[in-house]
Amino acid sequence: MPSAMTAHDTTPLPELTAPPESPIQPVPARMTARQRLVMALLLSASFTLAVDFSILNVALPRIGADVGFSLEHLQWIATSFALCAAGFTLFFGRVADLFGRKRLFITGMALLGIGSLVGGLATGPGLLLAARVAQGIATAAVTPAALSLLTTSFPEGPLRDKALGLNGSLMAAGFTAGAILGGLLTDLLSWRWAFFINIPVAVFVLILAPKLLTESARGSRTKLDVPGAVTVTLALLLLVFGLTTAGEKGWVDPLAWGPLAAGAVLFVVFFFIEKNTAHALVPVTILRRNNIVWGNIAGIVAFATETSLVFVLTLYLQQVLGYTPLGAGLAFAVLGIGTVVGGIVAPKLIGRFGPKNTIIGGLTVQAAATASLLFINISPASLAIVLIATFIGGVANLAAIVGFMVTATTGLPDNEQGLATGLTTMSQQIGITMGIPIMSTIVAAILHHQSTPHSPDRVLDGVLPAIGTNAALCLAAALIMVFALPRKSVAA
Repeated sequence: MPSAMTAHDTTPLPELTAPPESPIQPVPARMTARQRLVMALLLSASFTLAVDFSILNVALPRIGADVGFSLEHLQWIATSFALCAAGFTLFFGRVADLFGRKRLFITGMALLGIGSLVGGLATGPGLLLAARVAQGIATAAVTPAALSLLTTSFPEGPLRDKALGLNGSLMAAGFTAGAILGGLLTDLLSWRWAFFINIPVAVFVLILAPKLLTESARGSRTKLDVPGAVTVTLALLLLVFGLTTAGEKGWVDPLAWGPLAAGAVLFVVFFFIEKNTAHALVPVTILRRNNIVWGNIAGIVAFATETSLVFVLTLYLQQVLGYTPLGAGLAFAVLGIGTVVGGIVAPKLIGRFGPKNTIIGGLTVQAAATASLLFINISPASLAIVLIATFIGGVANLAAIVGFMVTATTGLPDNEQGLATGLTTMSQQIGITMGIPIMSTIVAAILHHQSTPHSPDRVLDGVLPAIGTNAALCLAAALIMVFALPRKSVAA
């Protein structure tokens, strides 16, 4: 096995053959055998974490009945995970830079395995929530660590674009696969297997990671910005809690707008802390880079629109067309296929047109595909429109997501890749969290004015404005990115 590399080495991992003929070599067009193994290991972990976001959703009623959750508190099984996954991701992204990505990655996977075992064996609400918190913290640690290990294992260019494309497609496919897998496991075995399935993956990663991964060198700043870390973590926790509450109780509820307002204040405080500290968690100079700021905003929109569209279409498939939860989940398999295709073609689009144009084109096509869903009705034949639109939209959405990942991690040294991937992971979590409350508010506002809100016609009346808003958000984001993102030269 070749000797360990430091985080400052941005060349690809060496072949097990003769050394290069000269110090300056063109970027290789193919991955080495070891790079493929590293990528497979990291993508396995990322896919598993993506599955965890949605695998329990269809099983929540049965879980509540088995462990003693009341109906009004059932959402905390999902909320406790989302709070920790989003709230701690930026903190752990910087920890990875300062104290070692490999170390954090392995620790996080061990915590995921332990939390999954506890969750599968839980017999009461307290233990189950503790397991979900552990899974959420593990996700916040592993996701930026895995992404920064991925970006530092491949130099900027086609190889990194390909790796990020595969990562994006598998994570998006994992979110879709989670709903299908959760339904299958719950119907055929038990909801507990939705936890147990993580354990062999965690063991597999823990066996291979020490041998395949190389530890990154510690950052030049060995101090962690504790005030900044505490402030931004609390701000993110309040943001996610407020958004989740808004989706359940409405935006006028004090538990929705109160935490959102407090979170906004803490973000302002965080900015001034970072501006005046020598060891900033997020250096202000990074926030002044257009590709970092606007790239992440594009990522938030891409995640928010596609995941919330799944929510809206789930209502349509079940409440209008009469599909079962498992049947609705299976219908989204086409979306999963589209995301995989999008992850494969995205690097080619980036190489041909550049990441900026890929983001703009992806969001524009996604807007058009979503707008075509305005033609659905109560006829079962509308399923064809749903399948075609979600496939095309899935391809376009993943192209935009990969473009955002490339844009938001480009131009930074290796010792700041953990921070960059922490920011992209935070954008992903915020997007996933905020989209559903916005769409559910639109649907609820329409249904509250209907005399028979649960009839197929009335539900359709609520679904269509949400779909139109979703498409408009995609198109507006694409237009903004035309002017906001810096001009990029076409990738080689």
